[in-house]
Amino acid sequence: MTVGSSPEVRPELPRQSSLGTAAARNLATTTKSAPQMQEITSRWLLRMLPWVDAKGGTYRVNRRLSYTVGDGTVEFVQEGARVRVIPRELGELALLRGFDDVEALTALADRCVQRDFRAGETLVEGGAPADRLHLVAHGRLRQTAVGAYDEAVVLDVLADGDRFGEKALLDEDARWEQTVVAETSGTLLTLSRADFAAVRSMAPSLHGHLEAFSARSRQRQNHRGEAEIAMSAGHAGEHELPGAFVDYELNPREYELSVAQTVLRVHTRVADLYNGPMNQTEEQLRLTIEALRERQEHELVNNREFGLLHNADFKQRIQPHAGPPTPDDLDELLCRRRSSKFFLAHPRTIAAIGREFNARGIYPDHLDLDGQRVTAWRGVPILPCDKIPITPEKTSSILVMRTGEDKQGVIGLRQTGLPDEYEPGLSVRFMGVDEKAMTSYLVSAYYSAAILVPDAVGVLENVQIAHWPK
Repeated sequence: MTVGSSPEVRPELPRQSSLGTAAARNLATTTKSAPQMQEITSRWLLRMLPWVDAKGGTYRVNRRLSYTVGDGTVEFVQEGARVRVIPRELGELALLRGFDDVEALTALADRCVQRDFRAGETLVEGGAPADRLHLVAHGRLRQTAVGAYDEAVVLDVLADGDRFGEKALLDEDARWEQTVVAETSGTLLTLSRADFAAVRSMAPSLHGHLEAFSARSRQRQNHRGEAEIAMSAGHAGEHELPGAFVDYELNPREYELSVAQTVLRVHTRVADLYNGPMNQTEEQLRLTIEALRERQEHELVNNREFGLLHNADFKQRIQPHAGPPTPDDLDELLCRRRSSKFFLAHPRTIAAIGREFNARGIYPDHLDLDGQRVTAWRGVPILPCDKIPITPEKTSSILVMRTGEDKQGVIGLRQTGLPDEYEPGLSVRFMGVDEKAMTSYLVSAYYSAAILVPDAVGVLENVQIAHWPK
């Protein structure tokens, strides 16, 4: 202390009269939750699909012989402002399906002429002579016709990869049945009948293929494109009955089970010393299985080999009439199949559906499904699935499907009775303890999905989900 200065004053601290909570907590047993995980979703697709046991790891889908071919979309290559069609992609046209002469296909691709169009432009006029094929490289087109009361009726919406005017390549008297108007700017590639005929005259293989195509097209078919079963009805007396048989596809599709796997490692010290009140191995395994199931649902939607988005038939893919998902678009999806079981859409897409309903003063139904209240349309539940992708342009897709083998719908595939099976179609196999005292378990989930007939799944593509009605 300095001489002459006042003494230093120290504040009095309150004297602790009992054990503090921080110290007491070290001796207390806390109440704790099981480990939580944000990745877990409702996984409605896995819950709603009927699962079929695929013995041997493969499921074969046998169908009646069908003559409906060449229904895929056409792909293009862009080089700056120039667009050209990939020659082999012309095989997606019905009259070129199965034609593999690359030289002739390249000659046809080279004769395709690029045409850029602007929004509002009329590309073809209904009733006018048709003399060329149009391939839509980019853009959105509307096909209209004159209705019964002289009003314009929208028949279809075309987008990237679609085409129209294919019949004009072979029919000299063809006329446009619809008017096609551009809703957006974009690009077409056109192939004239004259250019097609020139390549045909120079390529004997193409001429022979088209002759065989004409013969196949004369085969009697039902409205689904399947080989017709001959029969007689409404006759009287001793009428001679036609003979019939049901022909099958010679090369039916087979679905092999896919697999998602991981190796779970747990240190023996953790399992030995910190196993209460919760079993550490069980909790680690539970969270690992949750992650595998999430990946399983993602694959069932997006896998290019068996995923629903990539395997839906091209005839069952439609475009929204205005962009956002309207009740009319959902009705269009429903009317293309029977016994629809459920819609599947991204949660943000479901929010967009709700906005469009509200803007029209429509209140959708609600159903109780497995104890949860879900939105429905026409009695078909609309279920969320965040595995359906959203593009950078804020567009997504809506699926609708019929399920079950008895309904000729969509089924999930798995194999039960696996060695060390933990859940149906999922096994947990002990792999031993290594020199670092790590216990390892191989966790495997086997699965796939099969579409039994093409109309079991429908897709509404390019749905705008960022539109806000005024």
